Amino acid sequence: MDSIWIQGGKRLEGKIPISGAKNAALTLLPCALLTADKLTLSNLPRLADVDSFGHLLNGLGVSTSVAGVKKGEFGRRMTLQASEIASTVAPYDMVRKMRASILVLGPMLARAGESTVSLPGGCAIGDRPIDLHLRALEAIGADIELAAGYVKATAPNGRLPGGDYTFPVVSVGATENALMAAVLATGRSQLFNAAREPEIADLCNLLVAMGGKIDGIGSSHLIIDGVEGLHGADYAVMPDRIEAGSYACAAGITGGSIELVGARAEDMLAITNALAQAGLIVEFCDAGIKVSADGKLRPLALSTAPFPGFPTDMQAQFMAMLAMADGESFLEETIFENRYMHVPELRRMGANIEVRGRSALVHGVEGMTGAQVMATDLRASMSLVLAGLCAEGETEVLRVYHLDRGYERLEEKLSAVGATIERRSTG
Repeated sequence: MDSIWIQGGKRLEGKIPISGAKNAALTLLPCALLTADKLTLSNLPRLADVDSFGHLLNGLGVSTSVAGVKKGEFGRRMTLQASEIASTVAPYDMVRKMRASILVLGPMLARAGESTVSLPGGCAIGDRPIDLHLRALEAIGADIELAAGYVKATAPNGRLPGGDYTFPVVSVGATENALMAAVLATGRSQLFNAAREPEIADLCNLLVAMGGKIDGIGSSHLIIDGVEGLHGADYAVMPDRIEAGSYACAAGITGGSIELVGARAEDMLAITNALAQAGLIVEFCDAGIKVSADGKLRPLALSTAPFPGFPTDMQAQFMAMLAMADGESFLEETIFENRYMHVPELRRMGANIEVRGRSALVHGVEGMTGAQVMATDLRASMSLVLAGLCAEGETEVLRVYHLDRGYERLEEKLSAVGATIERRSTG
């Protein structure tokens, strides 16, 4: 098993190209199930989760081919085609690997009239039930059955009629599943209190490029007029705002300056505002966003929230950075109830953090010390890498398969801006 080894204390400076967004890619890939035509996705990040989703789609009858990538390039171009749906069952042994697998439920139901999907797995960051997915699909006409760990959804007459649904709480995944199901319905569907994340807009834009009819893109009220069929498209995955925010924190925690090439400012306002409040200089330019340290980091009070609020996927990285701030920071996690599993590992490195339920008090320290630490989930892994970049001495991060799920060629990108970091095999 591999580990990431870091020699800390290096100031990072230079440019990091931002890859296609993991969370968008995993939403765009299942759109291949909605048409018999070819769907080509470019700027697709090379990640374990993308590969796993590709294997899942292969088992459902989707062919996939990847264009060659030149040495040194990031991202790739994949063409997918579901000439016919070979199977409408997504089995446990595939779905258990990642939670995003539930996103085949809606499009498979819309295209084939039925879909059976195992209850999903993914990061162990708390209870994330799929009840909102199922309620939304029921609202647009699906019959739902739960049995033996599987969800079976059927369209009574082969196609969904469409309908309206108001989400009681914002749910990104449920909004995505409902969108993909509604786009081939026989009538109109309306989603109220829909998620507004940029990845939702990216999905809507792809569906429109495939011939779908969606109004209200970017808002919490989405209106979907079902169409008879969709056609293929050639579409570029949006840049990863969470990857960009993570590397911005790398600039902050090392007292460095990093240009995030390709980062999209309009997707990251809550992140860049928090960076600026922490004392970093944030500059917007044609190439992307440049983040530079300007003296000691300032403490913050942050609370996670659905977009356009501060993203839960950036909480762990900011916590690591704020562990080095001059003062006391307050963090509140409102999305997931078990997302402080990185705290004991950061403490091993010298961070001073108190957890009180869903809140955390981060007392800034003068410095951290390298240690062997264990990653517990994707974003927690990145927080440990960030701590290792500024820590005195050597840090070894174990269980890096979590990192491989969400950060494309992390060691290569950080090495290019001055980090001493490498992947080692632990046998």
